[in-house]
Amino acid sequence: MARKLGENGSSTTELATSDAQRLERAAAAFGKLRLSAEHLRTFAEAPGSDDEPWDVVLSLLATDEQRALEMLSERTGLPFFSEPRLEESAVRFYELVPPDIAREHHLAGLEQVGNPNSPVMVVATAQPMQPSVFQMLEERLGMPVRLVLCPRGAVAGLINRGYEQQGDLVTEIVDEMPFDESAIASAAGSIAQGNDLLAMARQTPVIRLVNMILFEAIRRRASDVHIHPEENRLVIRYRVDGMLVDAFSPPSSLASAISSRIKVMTELDIANRHSPQDGYTSVRVGSKKIDIRLSVIPTVYGERLVMRLLDQSQTQLNLDQIGMTEAMQSELMDIVDRPNGMLLVTGPTGSGKTTTLYAALQKIDRATRNVMTIEDPVEYHLEGISQMQVNPKRDVTFAKGLRALLRQDPDVILVGEIRDQETAQLAIQASLTGHFVLATLHTNDAPGAIPRLIDIGLEPFLITSSLLGVLAQRLVRKICPTCHGTAFEHSHTGSAKRCDSCLGTGYRGRLAVYEIMKMNDTLRRLTAQNADGVTLYEAAVDAGFKPMREDALDKVKRGLTDQAEVYRVLH
Repeated sequence: MARKLGENGSSTTELATSDAQRLERAAAAFGKLRLSAEHLRTFAEAPGSDDEPWDVVLSLLATDEQRALEMLSERTGLPFFSEPRLEESAVRFYELVPPDIAREHHLAGLEQVGNPNSPVMVVATAQPMQPSVFQMLEERLGMPVRLVLCPRGAVAGLINRGYEQQGDLVTEIVDEMPFDESAIASAAGSIAQGNDLLAMARQTPVIRLVNMILFEAIRRRASDVHIHPEENRLVIRYRVDGMLVDAFSPPSSLASAISSRIKVMTELDIANRHSPQDGYTSVRVGSKKIDIRLSVIPTVYGERLVMRLLDQSQTQLNLDQIGMTEAMQSELMDIVDRPNGMLLVTGPTGSGKTTTLYAALQKIDRATRNVMTIEDPVEYHLEGISQMQVNPKRDVTFAKGLRALLRQDPDVILVGEIRDQETAQLAIQASLTGHFVLATLHTNDAPGAIPRLIDIGLEPFLITSSLLGVLAQRLVRKICPTCHGTAFEHSHTGSAKRCDSCLGTGYRGRLAVYEIMKMNDTLRRLTAQNADGVTLYEAAVDAGFKPMREDALDKVKRGLTDQAEVYRVLH
């Protein structure tokens, strides 16, 4: 008989097999949510009561899976993990248990514990009422099992990852053939269609095709890869230097294979094609480590995938390299070196705010100042600082994370983004109690940050007491240093000339254009009077504030960018 095992592997609880015993056990497990006599009668008549008793119990109690598993954990002592972690020691599970059995019965090996003479396999399950299956599992593994309760999505992710590792799939991307239509056709012709998504994701042609997509994205210096199913075709787009361009159109029949492979890489549920999912992984291309963040959403024509790529080896954390003049650097560091107060960096999504903040942190003496961050997500890894990542699934929000950081004796705190009143209040209070706070905010210009904070819900007097300055920025493309922009001109005049460095666009890389507004008595007085953005802007200009356009035009004069690019970004 299968059983729940104690810490030493001994039997502590006999798992019931009959309907009556199952229901009695389930009723006790749910505490106040007891199954009534009507529930008992209904259960016996319900379709699936023999094959899927747990699903029937959930239906009768009208509760969600996670809450039910938590209650079952409280009453039985079985551990509950919402986000279980796969250990290498679980390899025996994936060697001896076929994937179709694991997927059908919602079972995944987590780790092997105990000494070599009496090992125990820790198994995550989302279907706790299947004793005959657990007995079969022990016989296949040749060892006792210790059960832990996990949601189905988490178990599915473990199954994907476990069998991927057992299949020895490639996680390092090697130099692939040029990614052209013939390469796509070659890979497409080798991919067999079928219903087993996991088997499809492990096919060598699928792996090769996804590797080619990623390798080409890295060759083009893309920050994002879009895989977009349309009615009659599948479109792959790359975002290069902020511009989204169509790259290739593989056959639409490859959509599910590509999606499954990428979801396996990022430990997502490949069977779930109807809900948004987010995942993460890292790959290596030669000596480069590329972090990948994946977002998947269902659309009417299939799953749309967007991968954000971050090349850790190419990260520029130098204020000179990202385009800040020496004069502006002096103004910025005059603020950052203060013992307390707050600095805001503003701009739209993707305008390089986090890069600028980390470049500023590089200049801080981290040996004598405790620097801590709370971000969503952590994009850069800087030596000498402690970084915390927001995790809504574990109830780690910006506000709760910031409260925790304040108990860690910080000197400098970086808040990834001020999104709500609670986070703003905590950031302000931290800056008023002896900490220096850096944070980002979404506004159009530097003076607009003050009305935005008031709109979020901050009292004006708090802003005047804490805010030291606001830095606003945008990113513009740099003129290609190889062809000096002539490749783009030739492509528009019908010439065949093409620059390999910029791929014919005339631009390569980006730099930031800035404006910095330092608070003064006039601005503080206007803030206390709840002045609008226009009034604050005019007062800042009168005090010597230089709008972003001036910095942009200066970079045009120096030949770093051009008028068309400045107009595109700043209008």
